[in-house]
Amino acid sequence: MKLYIIRFINLITGLIVFPFGIVLMLQANIGYPPWDVFHEGLSGLLNSSFGTASILVSVVILVAVTLMGEKLGIGTILNSILIGLLIDFIFSSNIIPAATGFISGLIMLFAGMIVISVGSCFYMRSAFGAGPRDNLMVVLVRKTNWPIGICRAIIEATVTLIGWIMGGPVGAGTVITAIAIGACVQVTFKAFRFDAAKVKHESLMVTYTALFGRNNADKRE
Repeated sequence: MKLYIIRFINLITGLIVFPFGIVLMLQANIGYPPWDVFHEGLSGLLNSSFGTASILVSVVILVAVTLMGEKLGIGTILNSILIGLLIDFIFSSNIIPAATGFISGLIMLFAGMIVISVGSCFYMRSAFGAGPRDNLMVVLVRKTNWPIGICRAIIEATVTLIGWIMGGPVGAGTVITAIAIGACVQVTFKAFRFDAAKVKHESLMVTYTALFGRNNADKRE
């Protein structure tokens, strides 16, 4: 049980830190990251908040990957809901002002990528399931047998194009993020001495059985 508490603390920490990184990148005001171009375009189309659009996209992805046989974890589900809610909360609190120039925007963009990388480290360390968009990438790799880099590029190029058509802001930040985010994640994970390749994500059923199955068995005895 103690191990699960530590893992859950890592999960919640990651889910709290991650949206601050996203808002930093959005407030950089030099072009949104690929998925966020799509979220912003969708929010304008639906006349909803950015966070609501993000949650809606996450839920649709969850349903799709589940139908295609992907197993979900408790972290996947919480990721889908909490990040969108926290993004809206951070925006409404006005605690991260928008950049007023390209240089300040660039600094905020890279700061956001670092914060996102730290959040990802805590989140992935919990091993409670990959994020919904990562699950989508895994499904595409499994269905096509294409390299993961190509699958990621296809997905991000597609959502960026659709998001831009819907009115999402594409700019230098979009390109910089697509190129640099991988390096930021790698450097951050190395600083935290975290090897993502060794993580074996736990499905929701496995978590439930580990936490409650044994207790139920003890009661029956």
